[in-house]
Amino acid sequence: MDIPKRFNRGPFPQLLGIEVTSAENGHATGVLPFTEEISSSPDGSVAHGGATYALADTVGGAAAVSLARRVTPTVDMRIDYLSPMTSDVYADAEVIRFGSNLAMVRVEMHDDDGNKVATAHGTYKSSGQGDETLWEPDSSDEHTD
Repeated sequence: MDIPKRFNRGPFPQLLGIEVTSAENGHATGVLPFTEEISSSPDGSVAHGGATYALADTVGGAAAVSLARRVTPTVDMRIDYLSPMTSDVYADAEVIRFGSNLAMVRVEMHDDDGNKVATAHGTYKSSGQGDETLWEPDSSDEHTD
């Protein structure tokens, strides 16, 4: 399964410009390019917190999927904004606990200069959904496991 490819094909991440750049062994990275469209200020100088939250949730989910090898719906997420986001935002997610039903993920986000701009903690359902999934197998993923 090519996890970044699967996440990057999603309409919502594409709408915001989110790109998952890696996802393996409980770790994932990604980027949210700063554009005027994700700004919360009239002058277009500061990213909206919702866009940053979406980055954290997307990259955190990719980290959880890298261990579960299946869809891991978000159960809960908490985010702390540490400074305004005025440039591209980079996310680094790590699964800190992978249990039989839940995965806990920490996501650290920083700007172009390496300044920490937000930190998030997400909980994802790691099992118990049954065999059904909203993600259909894609023939281009068949030989990438």
